[in-house]
Amino acid sequence: MVLVSSKYLVDKAYENHFAVGAFNVGNSEFVKNIISVAEELRAPVIMQIHPFEYDLMGSDIVYYVREAAMTANIPVAIHLDHGRDTNDVLRAIRDQMNSVMIDTSGKPFDENLANVRQTVDIAHRVGVAVEAELGSIGNRNANADNNMGRVYTDPISAKEFVDKTGVDDLAVAIGTVHGPYPSGDNDIKIDRLEAIDNVLHMPLVLHGGSNNPDVKIREAIAHGIAKVNISTDIKMPFYHAIKDNVLSKPGLYEPWVMTPEADEIQKKVLREKMKLFSSDGKADLYFADSVNLNPLYPYPEDKVDHIIYHDQTDETLTADN
Repeated sequence: MVLVSSKYLVDKAYENHFAVGAFNVGNSEFVKNIISVAEELRAPVIMQIHPFEYDLMGSDIVYYVREAAMTANIPVAIHLDHGRDTNDVLRAIRDQMNSVMIDTSGKPFDENLANVRQTVDIAHRVGVAVEAELGSIGNRNANADNNMGRVYTDPISAKEFVDKTGVDDLAVAIGTVHGPYPSGDNDIKIDRLEAIDNVLHMPLVLHGGSNNPDVKIREAIAHGIAKVNISTDIKMPFYHAIKDNVLSKPGLYEPWVMTPEADEIQKKVLREKMKLFSSDGKADLYFADSVNLNPLYPYPEDKVDHIIYHDQTDETLTADN
């Protein structure tokens, strides 16, 4: 299979009332495990890389994921998760990711809107889909007294935001928290999600998808969530399994001895998530629509540079100022 646009993956998921799992790639083992399970279950999948992961592994991880995706037999997209600024986005585009998120949701509404509009202007010129966030997903390190940092997405503001930016999908703040919940306070507000979906009628993204009740995830998918981000739920069991293996076998050190058990534990979680999202068996939906199943052909860096440095309007160039 070749890489396909995440917009196509998520749009079709929204139309057919399932969600595509977007799994954070913590290392090369994760890449292998995610694609293996997706192929086993015939599920479309999004491989996403957080800036911290990007900083740790460098551009080589993108090339590795691209090669793995190009030989997979299911639809795959590669996504920049929580791009911090335009520099993160441009790096991802030059490395040929085919989907990016610009997350300036912590800034005032107008500034967030301007940053997203600038990203859309750049990314859409080379066929790269854009995700943004409005509101604020909770933070596990925040104080429970201030709602763990949650600022819920307002449906009316979301409509203005989408109309003015042209963003492809929107991450909404409906009660989730990034990372494990210290208090077990999982509070997805389905009524707010339903109100947002009724206004936007577009694919919505659930961040902080880990450690939520399955029933809430299913309800969220039924009300417009078409992409669910998972990081904690696949990282914690993997690394705890490595830790337990190292402690129980202190005299051993070879990767082929230390990692297989962790791989299998992670694959079990991945299977559960893809089935929970009802993405299993959905690869055939994309193959059946061969007219739209177009490969994202690699584009040369000089073309990206020309778009970035020569084709922008004055408004685009000054959006971050």
